[in-house]
Amino acid sequence: MPLVHSASVELNRTASRPALRSVLVGLVGENIQRSRTPRMHMAEGGRQGLHYTYTLIDTAHRGAGAPSIGDILSCAKLFGFAGLNVTYPFKQAIMTHLDDVDDGAARVGAVNTVVFRDGRAIGYNTDLWGFAQAFRFEMAGAPNRSVLQLGAGGAGSAVANALVECGVSELVIADIDQGRAEQLAGRFASGETHVRAARHGDFADMVFDGIVNTTPVGMDKSPGLPIDPDLLRRQTWVADIVYFPLETALLAKARALGCRTMSGAGMAVFQAVKAFELFTGLPADADAMRVTFESFGTENSPVSQPG
Repeated sequence: MPLVHSASVELNRTASRPALRSVLVGLVGENIQRSRTPRMHMAEGGRQGLHYTYTLIDTAHRGAGAPSIGDILSCAKLFGFAGLNVTYPFKQAIMTHLDDVDDGAARVGAVNTVVFRDGRAIGYNTDLWGFAQAFRFEMAGAPNRSVLQLGAGGAGSAVANALVECGVSELVIADIDQGRAEQLAGRFASGETHVRAARHGDFADMVFDGIVNTTPVGMDKSPGLPIDPDLLRRQTWVADIVYFPLETALLAKARALGCRTMSGAGMAVFQAVKAFELFTGLPADADAMRVTFESFGTENSPVSQPG
């Protein structure tokens, strides 16, 4: 009898507990098994009392039989996902399947976050906000009259828009694909910031307040420097969006010269902060998510590249 009574009490206690709000989201991409994003999201969801599930939809595991990004989007909506993060190679391709995109994503020309709301799929680009926030926090007070940006891919487009938002007066964009650099620079033709494309040899004698690397060069699988180290000067700040390793060859060289530096960690964390807020409607704790991000060992580091 006492055992039955105890069980009844426990059942009543369980029934009286408020149900946890469930949130189902995912990351769509290729070769994403070691992404840090799921753990950041789930740790923050748990901290806020949510039943938060973040799953990986890795098309590399399906080979030639992988579903299209349109089919993935439709299935996610059907199965009750709150939204999706999107990475290489789908950031541009997914845009034609969305009901709407916000202004930032439209300016960047890429979507890395999709929110399902009232039966509609809406696209955002949190990379733009993520870099801008990281820059404002970590580079507060740094001169920004002239900045050299290396890379004009999808990540480069987000960073260029962020730098313009942060008040850079002149932005010079260089890419191994000159046409891509010119195309990106052309998007800012009517803005207040002077944005232009340049070939790598064209800026050898120029002095910049800052240099930003948005290329994959410096990652563990693409080692090296994206620029001639002789172009680095002590008064120049240097930022890199690569975060594996956090100390790229570029940042190591810059730091040795006494340059002010910013790693890719801030952008990675802040883009996740904004995505979490879009998925849940709740404010995220950036400091707590940074702690989760930094808790990864090298065995858990991502393999996807900027671009």
